[in-house]
Amino acid sequence: MLATQADNKSGLQLELSEDLQMLQNLARDFARKEIIPKAEHYDRSGEWPWDIFNKARKVVLVNLNIPEEYGGVGASVLEECIVGEELAYGCSGIQTALMLNQLAALPINIAGSEAQKERYYNRITSEGKIIAYCLTEPDAGSDVAGIKTTAIRKGDKYILNGSKTWITDGPVASFFTVFAKTDPTGRHKGMSCFIVERDWPGVSTSKPLEKLGQHAAQASQVFFENVEVPAENLLGREGDGFMIAMKVFDKSRPPVAAAATGVARRALDEAVKYAGERTAFGQAIHHFQAVGFMLADMKIRVEAARALTWRSAWLIDNHMRNTIEAAAAKSFSADAAMQNAIDAVQVFGGNGYSREYPVEKLMRDAKIYQIYEGTTQIQKGIILRELYKG
Repeated sequence: MLATQADNKSGLQLELSEDLQMLQNLARDFARKEIIPKAEHYDRSGEWPWDIFNKARKVVLVNLNIPEEYGGVGASVLEECIVGEELAYGCSGIQTALMLNQLAALPINIAGSEAQKERYYNRITSEGKIIAYCLTEPDAGSDVAGIKTTAIRKGDKYILNGSKTWITDGPVASFFTVFAKTDPTGRHKGMSCFIVERDWPGVSTSKPLEKLGQHAAQASQVFFENVEVPAENLLGREGDGFMIAMKVFDKSRPPVAAAATGVARRALDEAVKYAGERTAFGQAIHHFQAVGFMLADMKIRVEAARALTWRSAWLIDNHMRNTIEAAAAKSFSADAAMQNAIDAVQVFGGNGYSREYPVEKLMRDAKIYQIYEGTTQIQKGIILRELYKG
């Protein structure tokens, strides 16, 4: 956990414990040795990074939030954030692909029975299977309660019909945590959540969707046509789906914010290096205030984003409500990633617009942070709502 110390001489001190520093260094070394050298290849090919995933499994940098008794790490949200920032520094597309198991595992962590955890977690950890999170639909993104996929009870089964879109890791997933309406006439109270297996009749996926950035994190549509889901695969009770989704967000938004922070930090480092080497009018361009102040603002955003993110993670790890802090961290970090990437391209000038330099990719990868896991505008709406609660 985040170590805090207080004494009469120095007051409150805040620093990572030795164990967390070791975890940070492990993830940082992995990103520099295994991700950065291969990032361009996966960006251009759009392949799913199986070789990197399998190497990450060996050093235990994936499946972090799956409990130890099922072969996972049992990591805290803060530990997920520390790893996520470092891997996203290397390539946010590869980081997203590798760490989506943790998002899709959250509904099982929150509402799964021991039998469900035993059945699915062990296959994920021991066999290297991928699980994807199925919430977004063609007509329901920000409006979570507006989903139209249905799961109608018939005897000891539910008949699942509908489609999901922008499902990250959908093309390679063996299992899905799927949100559907068990009461089609209800909104929030009509939602439920299920574990669905890919090889069941009626489950199919589209080819990977073409997108602006994060090409290694393949996304697809997922279709359910009269899929028979055993009643034992319902997570929690009927009607628990919306509550599960909201609890997921409180734990998933800090790691997303951390990944965005990693992108913002990479943009800063690339810009600082370039501005120290590139000369104009007889001096390195960082000496010009217009460039230097841009770099200073980039650094401010990175530090502020990390502080917001770690606090939101620390709160939920210590069993305190973090809804407003998670929304603030996600909103600020997403904007920081986008602005830092844009500024890095500007510092590079014409070279920043070329695929021969890394910042063009950073700008393409950064944009999605302002959209998924709730848009920046949705986060601000959450903050506003929380300000007026009670």
